[in-house]
Amino acid sequence: MATTSTTGSTLLQPLSNAVQLPIDQVNFVVCQLFALLAAIWFRTYLHSSKTSSFIRHIVATLLGLYLALFCFGWYALHFLVQSGISYCIMIIIGVESMHNPMMIITQKITSLAYEIHDGMFRKDEELTPSQRVLAVRRMPSLLEYVSYNCNFMGILAGPLCSYKDYITFIEGRSYHMTQSGENGKEEVQYERTEPSPNEAVVQKLLVCGLSLLVHLTISNMLPVEYNIDERFQATASWPTKITYLYMSLLAARPKYYFAWTLADAINNAAGFGFRGYDRNGAAHWDLISNLRIQQIEMSTSFKMFLDNWNIQTALWLKRVCYERASISPTIQTFFLSAIWHGVYPGYYLTFLTGVLMTLAARAMRNNFRHYFLKTPQLKLFYDIITWAVTQIAISYTVVPFVLLSIKPSFTFYSSWYYCLHVCSILVLWLLPVKKTQKGKNIHENHQLSQSRKVDERENSLGEDSFPTTNSICNQNQAKASRPPSSRQ
Repeated sequence: MATTSTTGSTLLQPLSNAVQLPIDQVNFVVCQLFALLAAIWFRTYLHSSKTSSFIRHIVATLLGLYLALFCFGWYALHFLVQSGISYCIMIIIGVESMHNPMMIITQKITSLAYEIHDGMFRKDEELTPSQRVLAVRRMPSLLEYVSYNCNFMGILAGPLCSYKDYITFIEGRSYHMTQSGENGKEEVQYERTEPSPNEAVVQKLLVCGLSLLVHLTISNMLPVEYNIDERFQATASWPTKITYLYMSLLAARPKYYFAWTLADAINNAAGFGFRGYDRNGAAHWDLISNLRIQQIEMSTSFKMFLDNWNIQTALWLKRVCYERASISPTIQTFFLSAIWHGVYPGYYLTFLTGVLMTLAARAMRNNFRHYFLKTPQLKLFYDIITWAVTQIAISYTVVPFVLLSIKPSFTFYSSWYYCLHVCSILVLWLLPVKKTQKGKNIHENHQLSQSRKVDERENSLGEDSFPTTNSICNQNQAKASRPPSSRQ
């Protein structure tokens, strides 16, 4: 269960109660509300049609640095110096070593490093379709680089966006319909009317308000820590333990819904985040959205949950690690996610458990799902069972992420007799992945023929060849970048 940034992880610790809030969380909310007002002002008075890209870069950067100083004091300069050093290294060594773990400082720095590396130091035929779309063909200026990393819309809580999408927004090209030419460059075909983000912003602010209300009223009633209470463990029945585990982790999620949806609304209010129009002409403002709440709560597979939770971080992990790893990409990706989150042992326990759960869920899905697609009744039965199993498995997996320390985490797992760990290992032992290429292809084709339509309905984003790099990249990744075992 990833968070948008290490800053976001620090600021989004559970609120103690609705009356007495830690000062850093108060500062965070105040700064984000200020950023929302600044975003409205930015779009109104510094629209790309009214001022130059240079001015937009300068103002976005200065406002971002002000928010950082307000929240963190002069320690915020550490991030600026870090960004500057990374920029100098990118120039000096030509981004040839940006795959080195030493260079993994932030999502944006590593993303941009790979995008420049792909665009300037690799041949087009060596790139996947998604890498080709995101590739940056020239070295950014220092102003562009700092603006991308430190702009006020995303400096506190993100979300991550591609460098090309950000520059397209600053330069006012977000509403141009484009098509990739033969040379890999995007060519403008025609321009659509600029839509208003007001409706999308209002809707997201309503979600923020509801999420905050639920968090302040329910999370304290259902603390995750109660799962390891000695009396509860000794007296509660297994149905009670399972129910409370699910409810306590369900109550822990609204704080993330609040923070990520507010960050998305801030970007939209500034005019950033437009993904395109659907077939009915409705504008979509979810280019950099970080979550889809309905899909999260109704997930029927571990993968479906991860695909809809912290979406931009999942894309970052896929782009910088999963697609580029030659050995055990799933394990490497989870390990990178754990390192990126920080040093708490609970993070590593969660992501190590997540590896087991992901591989086991994939094996179960590949071997059994197609049997339940023959009739709507079987499919409904399958969805109900997999929803319940997925929600319990997710809750079981992320308890250490919330508890953080190793002792309470092992206390929880031992109270459950490590049952889901054992089940996952048994599944992987009894249901091994097909090893022969022929068998794998037959199995893959059989699965795709029966479940492609169902998967598209479950994970559909309403994409209709929208012109942004993220949406194009998402479509290409789904078609070309995933290994066969992950397409199911």
